[in-house]
Amino acid sequence: MTLSSVLIANRGEIALRVIRACKELGIRSIIAHSEADRDSLPVRLADQSLCIGPAPAKLSYRHADALIAAAQGSGADAIHPGYGFLSENADFVALCETEGVGFVGPSAEVIRRMGDKIEAKKIARRAGVPTVPGSDGAIADHDEAFRVAEEVGFPLLIKAAAGGGGRGLRVVEAAETLAGDLAEIMAEAEVAFGDPSVYIERYLTDIRHIEIQVVSDGTTTLHLGERDCTVQRRNQKLVEEAPSPVIDHETREGLAKAAVALCEEVGYTNAGTVEFVFDNATGEYYFIEMNTRIQVEHPVTEMVTGMDLIKLQLQIAGGGKIGVKQEDVRIRGHAIECRINAEDAERNFAPNPGTIRELRAPGGFGVRLDTHIESGSTIPPFYDSMIGKLICWGQDRDEAIARTLRALDEFMIEGVVTTAAFHREVLNTETFRSGTFNTGFIAEYMEDRRS
Repeated sequence: MTLSSVLIANRGEIALRVIRACKELGIRSIIAHSEADRDSLPVRLADQSLCIGPAPAKLSYRHADALIAAAQGSGADAIHPGYGFLSENADFVALCETEGVGFVGPSAEVIRRMGDKIEAKKIARRAGVPTVPGSDGAIADHDEAFRVAEEVGFPLLIKAAAGGGGRGLRVVEAAETLAGDLAEIMAEAEVAFGDPSVYIERYLTDIRHIEIQVVSDGTTTLHLGERDCTVQRRNQKLVEEAPSPVIDHETREGLAKAAVALCEEVGYTNAGTVEFVFDNATGEYYFIEMNTRIQVEHPVTEMVTGMDLIKLQLQIAGGGKIGVKQEDVRIRGHAIECRINAEDAERNFAPNPGTIRELRAPGGFGVRLDTHIESGSTIPPFYDSMIGKLICWGQDRDEAIARTLRALDEFMIEGVVTTAAFHREVLNTETFRSGTFNTGFIAEYMEDRRS
């Protein structure tokens, strides 16, 4: 069934991104929004808008019943969840399935299985995908924790089975603190995720974060190359690029085949991302998790492949086929994405909500700005502080860096403090330009910056 109307259960730049894809495909776009976003650009550009609740996300964007009612009341064929909010909530997707509302994404069963880090690791192993050495499943008690720790060695990492987005992690440096750390992270996991299950892995320090974009229509599964997301602060990505500046052809092929094998093992459909860590010291890579939704950083893949991932999502959700073979996918040039947040880097990245008095967007060849803000826009304090993504393409990495720096120089926002200046600093460092860094790069840079 081809989709004729879609309810967008999100806000900001991703909502606008989906609206634009819908318009190009002739799909009626219906946006469900909170009271805080009543005057936003996505609300004004959608074919129809429905206010579903007050500003707090739990009363609007995370209110499953309100979203289902909005979809049914508006006659929407399906819900596009974007990222964040309910995009990876298996219970919400199961509710969609029960109520006869389509969902632009994988099934509730697949989301539930891949959202459980222990189950996902087991699936990866069955698919022949390398995983980080550690426990085979959830840690039952302290005795098992010490037994696994002896096998893995210190430092090690305790991870919440239901965690994600950099939450539910604890590094343990020595056996003396293991029992206490285990009890604390299990209690935190119970509160944060409703599931106290944890597992143990070897703690790898000199690593890069590499992810593979996949898309499947249930018959054909494609990989669309890798993204390097190593530039992070407190496990939150700041800069992403494609392709990775360090991995070789053999490693690239291995990562891609592993990602496809995992998708086929679990019966994955729609767009998704398989995440790996790459050990700089050994050249080995290990599966860590799968994101069963569109990623914030999907535009860098679009820039190097020329493929519109949101359109593909909508076409697959409507029963269509990808229409492209793996050999047709070509990676051309290099792309870099900077996440522009309304945050003050000089105040430990404190959120800086407010009103945009003036905006000057960068432009020119190879420059893309995905944002919902404009002069007069209000940045509310209720949601994530990301206000846009600057994505620049070049024939090679050096040109992509130069173009990104030029675009950052052009980018002017008055009224709120943003991270644009910080991104200029990072891209100008010799470390970033060399490409030879790990996930500790930003922490080390911030420490040097303070000294």
